[in-house]
Amino acid sequence: ARSEKVSALLLARGYGPGQRIGLLARNHVGAIEAMVGVSAIGADVVLLNSRGSAAQLAQVAEQQELVCLIHDEEFVGIVSTVADSVARIGEADLEAELRAMPQPEPLRPPATNGRTIILTSGTTGTPKGAARKTPGGLSPLVSIIERIPLRAKDTILISAPLFHTWGYAALQLSFGVRATMVLQRRFEPARAKLALETYGVNAMFAVPVMLQRMMELPADPGGRERRRRLRVVATSGSAYPHGFTTRFMDEYGEVLYNLYGSTEASWVCIATPADMRRHPSTAGTPPLGTTVRILDEDGREVPPGAIGRIFCGNSLVFDGYTSGGSKEFVDGLVSTGDMGHVEDGLYFVDGRDDDMVISGGENVYPLEVESLLAEHPAVRECAVVGVPDEEFGQRLAAFVVVRPGATLTGEEVRDYVRTHRARHCIPREVVLLDELPRTTTGKILARELRARFR
Repeated sequence: ARSEKVSALLLARGYGPGQRIGLLARNHVGAIEAMVGVSAIGADVVLLNSRGSAAQLAQVAEQQELVCLIHDEEFVGIVSTVADSVARIGEADLEAELRAMPQPEPLRPPATNGRTIILTSGTTGTPKGAARKTPGGLSPLVSIIERIPLRAKDTILISAPLFHTWGYAALQLSFGVRATMVLQRRFEPARAKLALETYGVNAMFAVPVMLQRMMELPADPGGRERRRRLRVVATSGSAYPHGFTTRFMDEYGEVLYNLYGSTEASWVCIATPADMRRHPSTAGTPPLGTTVRILDEDGREVPPGAIGRIFCGNSLVFDGYTSGGSKEFVDGLVSTGDMGHVEDGLYFVDGRDDDMVISGGENVYPLEVESLLAEHPAVRECAVVGVPDEEFGQRLAAFVVVRPGATLTGEEVRDYVRTHRARHCIPREVVLLDELPRTTTGKILARELRARFR
C-alpha cells in the first residue's frame, strides 16, 4: 500500500515511463517501497552506491540522466552536488507526504515496464550502469534454490547492500519465496550475529568481508545452538582469504554458500559447503541453466587445469551498459573479466584478466601471493598488486593489515614468501596499513593502492 502511495506521488509530479529515478538509500523498508513504487509507474530505478563520493554521484546522475533522486536524510550533503535539474526527495519529506496522503486507487500497469539499473562496483573507475533483465519466468529462482536451499516463508537477514547485485538478488529471492526480510541500515558484526538469534533467521545474505568481521568477535561456543534455525549463509562479491571458509563452517556449521558472479554476468558458479570442504577456495560449479567456459586468447576451450579467461551465459546476462558499451562476448557467452581453471570437477578463479603481473619475464598472479600471506598468523588481511618498475616492467607490492596485538615487518613478509614461493613471487614493496580501502561490498580498491606508487 505504501509503495502505491510512492507511485501516486511520483505520477503527480509528472514522472513516468522512460525516465530514470535514482535511489540513494541504505537497507530499510522505505528503500524497498521506493524501488517498487518507481517500477510500478514504468520508470527505471537507478540504485546508487551509499559510499560513493559526491563527485561520483554528480557524474553518475549526469550519465544516467536522472530526473529525480530519492535519498536518505544522511545523504543531504552529498546530493547537494547533483545538478539543480535533478529533483530531490528526502526521506523525511517522503515519509511526511506518504502519511498525509489517502490511499490511491489501484494502479494500472504502465505502458512499458521499468528496469532496475545496478551500477558496477567502480573498483577501476567511475561506476557504470548495467541494466538487469526482467526474468521471464521462474528459471532464475530455480537456478539459485537448486543449489542454495531456501524455503517458502523463510526468515532472511539481508546484510548485503540492496544497491549491490547480491543484495538486490536477495531481495528478489525473498519476494520469490515469500520470506520475512530482516533489514539493518548499517552492518555491525555483533548486531548482525544477534539478529540471527533474535529473529530465528533461516538464511543470511552477506558479502565476504562481513563474515570476516563476524569471525573476529569473541569465541561463542554456545552460539550454534542459539542459531539452530540458521540453514544458509549465502555470500558473493569478493574472494575469501585462503582457508577462511573452513574456519567459518567450523564455527557456524555446514551453512556457507558462496556465489561467484558479476554485475554483467549475474551468477557464474555456486560453491556449496561440500564443495568448500573439498577445496576451501573453489568457486564451485555452474548452477542449473548456466554455461561456463574457460577460453584461451583465440576463444578456444582450454584443457582441465589450464588457466584461461572465464566466459558465462544464463538467462540474466546483462543487456549492455546504459552508456552504450558492453563486455566481450564469445558464442553468446559474456566475459567475466576473470581468469580461472577447472580442477577435480570444480571451478577456481585465479584473478582478474588484467591483474597478471609480468615481472622480469615471469608471469605472476597476485592472488597466489595474497592467498599465501593470508595464512600468516600475524596477517589480518592483505592485498597484492602490480606496480610499474623501470627495470623489470612491473613489480609486486603487498599491502598488509596486521592483527591486533601482533607485530610484523616488511622484511618478515618477504622472508615468508621467499620460504614458500618462487623468487619472482616475492613482493619488492611491503606497505603496512591500518585497513585496506574497500567498496561497500568489500572489494578492495586496487587503484587506490597502485596510486601510492605513481
